[in-house]
Amino acid sequence: MLTNTHKAHLALLGANVIYGANYLIAKGIMPNKIGPSAFVFIRLFCGVILFWIIKFFIKERIAKKDMLRLALCGLLGAAANQLLFFNGLNLTSPIDASIIITSIPVMVLIFSAFILKEKITLNKLLGITIGGIGAVLLIWYGNTAEGTSSFLGNLLVFLNACCYGLYLVIVKPLMKKYNSITLISWVFLFGFVFMFPFGISDLLSTDFSSFDLNTYLVITFVVIFTTFFAYLFNIYALNYVSPSVNSSYVYLQPAVSFIMVSIYAYVLMHDEYAQDINLIKILSSLLVVSGVYLISRKAKLT
Repeated sequence: MLTNTHKAHLALLGANVIYGANYLIAKGIMPNKIGPSAFVFIRLFCGVILFWIIKFFIKERIAKKDMLRLALCGLLGAAANQLLFFNGLNLTSPIDASIIITSIPVMVLIFSAFILKEKITLNKLLGITIGGIGAVLLIWYGNTAEGTSSFLGNLLVFLNACCYGLYLVIVKPLMKKYNSITLISWVFLFGFVFMFPFGISDLLSTDFSSFDLNTYLVITFVVIFTTFFAYLFNIYALNYVSPSVNSSYVYLQPAVSFIMVSIYAYVLMHDEYAQDINLIKILSSLLVVSGVYLISRKAKLT
């Protein structure tokens, strides 16, 4: 019989497989069918509806003094995070994006040191340096690489990782006071408000008559699985495993992305992705993962 801990690990496995698959699936309809900002508009709008349906059954109020911090969380963790990610993914390789995203724990450590005054040990500093070299190498390489890599796209995804890392640090005090569903519901609502001016024009210029079955299936996957279920899986897991265990599952995302892009390029014969896997990207991935591992390992020992 599965214990709650086993179920938590299965939930984390499911969430990160979804995230890993999302890079290629979401990119598949951008920008030919829908622009990245319009995609974010739909994702946040649907997310607000789904999470507030659940929130209706949770009778919990947010204190007025916490609203400003919650609004900032919505700006960083939903609006800026998703706008930067989808616009970056639109311009670059799914593999590049999945590798750069694994630098989020590095960003969390850096912002924690400045904001929460957490001490950075020698091992953590070494991890930041190694992971940073891997991320910078990949961003720089996107400027000259063949395939679908892009310097600007990689930079936007990296800025997304910075925003999300800062969000995780700022939301930390609120996680101790409120139910996770309550927080996510408000984060998505504030995020939608902040995103609205950037997404509405892209949405209104979208040619919905060009949508085919595949377009609707992709949008449904991103809304139901990447947005709704993946968030719920992570929330469930946090009840039974530590945040460090939760974050360690981010290493799965590049692996899933590598596998899917390989199938897409070499089995389904889509030539545009055939040059997206090379030695530089593998080296960058190893550097980022090694850096994050050093940070996480030290965090467990202190």
